[in-house]
Amino acid sequence: MSAVEMESRDQSATGGRRAGRRARKRAEHTVSAAPYVKRNIPVYELLSEESLTRIEATADRILEEVGIEFRGDPEALPLWKAAGADVQGERVRMPRGLPRKIIQDNAPRQFTWHARNPAKSVEIGGDSVVFAPAYGSPFTFDLDDGRRYATIEDFQNFVKLAYVTPHLHVSGGTICEPVDLPVNKRHLDMVYSHFRFSDKAVMGSVTAAERAEDTVSMAKIVFGEEFVDQNCVLASIINVNSPLVLDATMLDALKVYARAGQASIVTPFILGGAMGPVSAAGALAQFLAEAMAGMAYAQLIRPGAPVMMGNFLSSMSMRSGSPTFGTPEPDLALIAAGQLARRLGVPLRGGGSLTAAKLPDAQAFVEGAASMKASVLAGINYVMHCAGWQEGGLVMGYEKFIIDTDICGAMTRFLEGIDCSDDSLAMDAFREVEPGNHFLQCEHTKAHYKTAFYDAFTADNNSFEQWSDAGAKDTARRANDIWRKQLEEYQAPDLDPGIDEALQAFIRQRKDSMPDASF
Repeated sequence: MSAVEMESRDQSATGGRRAGRRARKRAEHTVSAAPYVKRNIPVYELLSEESLTRIEATADRILEEVGIEFRGDPEALPLWKAAGADVQGERVRMPRGLPRKIIQDNAPRQFTWHARNPAKSVEIGGDSVVFAPAYGSPFTFDLDDGRRYATIEDFQNFVKLAYVTPHLHVSGGTICEPVDLPVNKRHLDMVYSHFRFSDKAVMGSVTAAERAEDTVSMAKIVFGEEFVDQNCVLASIINVNSPLVLDATMLDALKVYARAGQASIVTPFILGGAMGPVSAAGALAQFLAEAMAGMAYAQLIRPGAPVMMGNFLSSMSMRSGSPTFGTPEPDLALIAAGQLARRLGVPLRGGGSLTAAKLPDAQAFVEGAASMKASVLAGINYVMHCAGWQEGGLVMGYEKFIIDTDICGAMTRFLEGIDCSDDSLAMDAFREVEPGNHFLQCEHTKAHYKTAFYDAFTADNNSFEQWSDAGAKDTARRANDIWRKQLEEYQAPDLDPGIDEALQAFIRQRKDSMPDASF
């Protein structure tokens, strides 16, 4: 090698090290938790134009020829009749294209869901992806105390755990059902817990109209009445009683939230072979028909009310009749549902870390990870049940919650895609490192080693000896240590004392106004 070549090589190496040091300083100052994820990878387009058109046409035929029942809601029937539908009793048959037109003329394609901490507000729709904890479990589970009925203490624990993780973007709703409180009053404690122990976005109660109204009233205390009227601060699940029924309880809640300008997540709940056909295409047509009917009704109540198209299509064991999760058919249907939602022009809710496993074991991980990867590929905007779902949703698991948030972190990294900037192409590193040498000590590696790869916090990558000396703990036991430490170190976010006092006064007044009830 000539002297000129050696000098040139040394200058290149020096330049590479300087560039690496500059990159390292940039990296050290840009690591932060985003309020939600921006998709930088394409969605997976599963179905052809012909197949999508056939599903949409079948959904239109279902609504036109069979119809959907709006049970126990006399207000719905004249509204639909005035909109041009054929109303016979509680059965509403909609002319082809009517619900689609109502939705596309009125419902927002994208909206902001405000948190009480403005820095944690999330965007719903477009390229945004929002991860939420699981919802609705009457039981909880942890390795030490096993399976048991959930309490308000469990509920508050999960609100705190959702608050401290950067991998969940909203506080959630009924994370678990606190059965130690009266049914008609527990929603007050649940909504208060979300506002007191977290500052992320909140879901509302839907089990009765007055409980939905209480939720809106509490949100007005936190955000101000005018702000709530003009902005979305709540989103709530409105489940379709599949097949083809919207019942009075869900319709009452939908009307409360729509009138208040809050988001309704209209979600058909279809188990193939039970509440819908066993065929994926038939179930997708049913899902589209039911979701359009509910979202269009929200627009009849208040044009412009934000809605999400909810998807919960799952399979079942044809031997036992039990729901199954993480299987190929629902994952394929979920991806197709993403295409249908984008064509309709509304945000989509679906997916999550779903499993039928009774323990935070290999089945739970495999099924949950498969469901989450399908959710990410499908282009879901609001991914519910991301953390804690166990035993088909009957159980909210502490260890499962932690393991699932780790999966959410990995999916967040996956959604970032591949950076092809000059720094990422690493030409300076190639100049610095001689052929046949390693990159471990080069400046580019030093600049990026902390953030180059996702570091799974529930995994153990040490040697066998190190793992053994540390107690030979499996993933579930490590997760047990993590959630206990997180709760021990938890610190509540600030809440204005006047707002806190007003919330508690409202709760006392509402509880004093009615006797305890078990329904």
